[in-house]
Amino acid sequence: MAEMLSLPWKKESIQLGFPENWRVKGILEPASLPPVSDPKAEVVKALHEPIGCGQLADLVSPGWKIAIVMDDISRPTPVPIIFPQVLKELLSTGIKREDITIVPALGVHRGMEPDEILKRCGLVAFNGIHWENHDTDDLTKLSNLGMTSRNTPVLFNKTVAESDMIVSIGCIEPHIIASFGGGYKNLLPGVAGRASIANNHALNCSPSTFNMVGQPIENNPMRMDLEEAGRMLKPTVFIVNAILDNRQQLVKIVCGDPILAHRAGVQVSSSLYGVKIPSAADVVITDSHPMNSDLRQGVKALANTIRALKPGGVLITLVQAEEGVGVFGLANKKLPVGRNALKLLAPVLLPLVPKLKLKGMGEEDKFFLYFALQAMRRGTLLMYAPTIPTEIHERLPFVQFISSPEEGIARAAKQLHNGADVLVFPSGGITYPIM
Repeated sequence: MAEMLSLPWKKESIQLGFPENWRVKGILEPASLPPVSDPKAEVVKALHEPIGCGQLADLVSPGWKIAIVMDDISRPTPVPIIFPQVLKELLSTGIKREDITIVPALGVHRGMEPDEILKRCGLVAFNGIHWENHDTDDLTKLSNLGMTSRNTPVLFNKTVAESDMIVSIGCIEPHIIASFGGGYKNLLPGVAGRASIANNHALNCSPSTFNMVGQPIENNPMRMDLEEAGRMLKPTVFIVNAILDNRQQLVKIVCGDPILAHRAGVQVSSSLYGVKIPSAADVVITDSHPMNSDLRQGVKALANTIRALKPGGVLITLVQAEEGVGVFGLANKKLPVGRNALKLLAPVLLPLVPKLKLKGMGEEDKFFLYFALQAMRRGTLLMYAPTIPTEIHERLPFVQFISSPEEGIARAAKQLHNGADVLVFPSGGITYPIM
């Protein structure tokens, strides 16, 4: 073994040794921006310096109905810091607590429990404010606003669509389907109907758009579609979006117009997490850090970095998944064919995926199935995820689970016996390559 490498793993680290004929071409860390010294003050400053529109306090009037759409608990957004300052700003205008409703941006995720909402918002801030879980399937609680130019039905939560003002609290980070999170994405899929989510996600089930992480938004059909749908809402939308570093510390808040403020935040996020690579590599090693809560979040490390892999190479993904599988529909359904047959049939299956109806799979999971089929065609996908039960391994034939990182390196060395160029992403959960 020639090279030794340390990767983040829980409170310690994983030490990896590489074969003599492996050449490490890059250890690709996110850029460094100093975290803000006073997060509360940063929120207040951003609220008073909105981008593309007036201050929140100047946009609302007493008696208005306010919908606050906020990320659910699966996201790292520092809602407990942001929400109290947004509430204080609204109350200063004469808006009453009873005129405000919190709607978590659940999409197709499970509903939040009262104690989770309380923890997310803070006891004092939350006191006396209405809240409701969004239901993507209850048509009686959805407003139909028509169709986008890409034929997506525009169905939004009725409380949100019929409010006078929408304040959207979210996070801007690299995203496999939408290029980046944040902006109007908190609304679609966050508080949209299932038909809206299904058509919007299906737009990127194509060979040219299945991996859009960090890519220009203007080239992203799904992102353009969800923004068109968001602009069809009658109430004004005011975003409060956070950008975090790889330790999930706040480095920037952007507020204001859901397009202009979002684009300003994207510039910051891309400067942090887009890393230039010299060329694609035979072996890519990627760590799920800091997306370590569950398997659904952890696989972002694979999705974010697979463009750095040469066709026929080996991608080794280390997934901490501290809470296990999480809400991950692909893990609920055992496919009728094994890995080899799946890889062989992938070219035939790929065009059919958007139309499949598989029990236990949601609309987002259809996109992940499409992505997984494309990814397994690119190379050998090895995954070290010690918290994931064996029965789940059998339901995810796209990847080959390994018992240790060392096993992954040994298998890659056997496949690439003439040596390998290697790229390493210690924070693969949020880092993506720029070719």
